[in-house]
Amino acid sequence: MSEHKATITWKRTSPDFLKGKYSREHSWSFDGGLTIPASPSPSVVPVPYSNPAHVDPEEAYVASISSCHMLTFLFIASQQGFQVDSYEDEAIGAMTKNEKGVPWVSSVTLNPKIVYSGEKLPTPADEERLHHLAHEQCFIANSVKTEIFVTGTNRR
Repeated sequence: MSEHKATITWKRTSPDFLKGKYSREHSWSFDGGLTIPASPSPSVVPVPYSNPAHVDPEEAYVASISSCHMLTFLFIASQQGFQVDSYEDEAIGAMTKNEKGVPWVSSVTLNPKIVYSGEKLPTPADEERLHHLAHEQCFIANSVKTEIFVTGTNRR
């Protein structure tokens, strides 16, 4: 169907690589021309070998799940006649250890705050249904084993 590419670039900047004392800062470049500074999370790799100002893979993972859910939700809402004026989500990913003791992002909780306008406003049941449909149709949610929850609903 389609391909999606990212170029990840890192370069050694220290003579102490073999001692484990090297920066893990790197960049993510995308086909549209955007380059984003990236780093491991300081919770995984301490400063100065990480940079808390940069995006880390776990944050990007949570953001991609939230973004995909939002984009799918907006599409479905528009198709069903609900006018969305704004959508904000403070998504939270939880790291736990799996059965082998390896850390992983085991769950992501989406906390959307949505503002609607127009003549047709969704009921709480409509909104729950929209989130359920968005989850079922989101490309990213269909690609991961992380559990995804939406606050205010009982749906995954």
